[in-house]
Amino acid sequence: MSKLTPRDMVLVALFAALAVVAALLFRFLGGMIVPFSLIPFVALLAGGLLGARLGAMSMAIYTLMGVLGVPVFEKPPFGGPAYVLSPTFGFLLGFIFAALITGLILRGRRDAGPVRLSLAMLAGVAMIWVVGLPYLYVILNYYLGKSLGLSEIMMLFFVPFIGFDFLKALAAGVLVRMVGARLPMPQEQRN
Repeated sequence: MSKLTPRDMVLVALFAALAVVAALLFRFLGGMIVPFSLIPFVALLAGGLLGARLGAMSMAIYTLMGVLGVPVFEKPPFGGPAYVLSPTFGFLLGFIFAALITGLILRGRRDAGPVRLSLAMLAGVAMIWVVGLPYLYVILNYYLGKSLGLSEIMMLFFVPFIGFDFLKALAAGVLVRMVGARLPMPQEQRN
């Protein structure tokens, strides 16, 4: 594992800050357990532009900031260790894995063809839901005492949002293709 260059540190911090901005944009639209969010877009973009390691690191730093008490999350309590027991915390973990898997599939190929780029973005979206939904189910049913079956979870928390995530994946893929061709590769992707 190579050391982080100052450029890498700035890029990781930039994408962690973008995640904070994305969360704050929709903080005031509350009322939903799984809110509409731009963070999946940021996570996919981070994985596509920074690569697996740096992209995942940026999302991990965003999540760690919130768990340590910085009020960067969309839903109350907005941060702190208690947020781990929030039904949406699994999606935060999913963002880390989304950036990781997107970066792994692209393997530094920002100029990847439409098939590879689509596969990377869709795999990233899948990781968000594969991690987030089971966590949501466990917290709702076993911690909060709700009695929701798997089909109810899917109808309430997956179906209304998956279409938006596909649109975010499409937008992230287009940006990775357009912006990535103009940016120099991070050090870890050049080797």
